[in-house]
Amino acid sequence: MSNKLKFQKLEDGQEAELEALWEACGLVRPWNEPQKDIEFAASGEASDILIAEENGAIIASVMVGHDGHRGVVYYVSVHPDAQGKGYGKQLMQAAENWLKDRGIWKLNLLVRAENEKVRGFYENLGFTVEPRLCMAKKLLD
Repeated sequence: MSNKLKFQKLEDGQEAELEALWEACGLVRPWNEPQKDIEFAASGEASDILIAEENGAIIASVMVGHDGHRGVVYYVSVHPDAQGKGYGKQLMQAAENWLKDRGIWKLNLLVRAENEKVRGFYENLGFTVEPRLCMAKKLLD
């Protein structure tokens, strides 16, 4: 049985530790700048970064936001040493609650097709694959 985590907003001064967690979880990609993502999410009314700590260290995080209609999560992370304890499920519930509190009725996910482990995790939480084509266009370098 896992411990019940307490989630809170990321505080100033915790950014480097958060980025280290994302690195440890393999979430950082060369084309994304984590510092920029953190600043952007933490500064908006439609987004937040939720974290949980254990023994004074960040062990779980999720970037959650919405466009006024649908919610989305990014950087869903549980430290590798703390995985398998049910923390990911608690993390996603915290993100869903954050969205529900703002009247957002649906949560969309983007998962890399080859990431079967993560896909299975989300399927176990009740997420389903919807037949959609995801398209993107870079607006800024």
